[in-house]
Amino acid sequence: MLAAVATLQIDMFATFYFTRRLSSKGATNRSEAADENGDKEAGSIDHAEHTNHGHSHLAEASCSSSDLLRHRVISQVLELGIIAHSVIIGISLGASKDPKTIRPLLGALSFHQFFEGMGLGGSIAQASFKSKSVAVMALFFSLTTPVGIAVGIGISNVYNENSPTALIVEGILNAASAGVLIYMALVDLCVADFMSPKMKKSRRLQLWSNVALLLGMGFMSLLAKWA
Repeated sequence: MLAAVATLQIDMFATFYFTRRLSSKGATNRSEAADENGDKEAGSIDHAEHTNHGHSHLAEASCSSSDLLRHRVISQVLELGIIAHSVIIGISLGASKDPKTIRPLLGALSFHQFFEGMGLGGSIAQASFKSKSVAVMALFFSLTTPVGIAVGIGISNVYNENSPTALIVEGILNAASAGVLIYMALVDLCVADFMSPKMKKSRRLQLWSNVALLLGMGFMSLLAKWA
C-alpha cells in the first residue's frame, strides 16, 4: 500500500513538473506565433481569423503533447517498477540451489517476463520515444533479470533464503514492487483502456475485455505457485 501511494506521488509530481514545462514552452510558442502573424498580417482584415486559426493549431498541438507527456511518464514509472521486480526475482532464481526449484521457477518467470514485456512495450510505443530512448529502455528491461541472476549466483554461498533477515528484505522488496505494479496496472493502464470511447460504445467488447482481464489475473496467480 505504501509503495502504491509513493508511486502515486511520483506519478503526480512528475506529471505536474513536465506539464508546467510544456505549458511554459507553449506560452512562448504562442507569443512568438502571435508576433509573427502580427508582422505578416498587419493591416489585413483576415488577421484575426488567421491568428485564431494559428491558435487552434497550437491548442491541438498542446493537447497532443500533453497526452504524449502522460504516456511517457507512465512508461518510465512502469519500467522502474518492473526493473525493481525483475532484479528481485533474478536474485531469487540465481540463489536457488535445488534443480527441482529452479526448473519450474525458470518456466514461470519466462511467462511472467514475457507478459510484462508486452505491457511495457505497448506503453513505450504509445509514448513515441526516440529510437535511442527506446533502445535504452529495452536494454534495461532485458538486462535486469540476468543481472539479478548473476548477483544471486554470486551470493549463493553466503545467502540463506530462509534466514529472518533475507525473508524480511525479500518481503519488503516484493511488497514494494507489487504496490508499484498494481498501481500502474489499475490506474494508468487499465483505466485508459476500459474508459476509452471505443469500450463505452460496445457491450460485447466490455464483456470480453473483462473476461480477458480476469483470465489473465487467474493465470498470473497460478504462476505464483512456482514463482
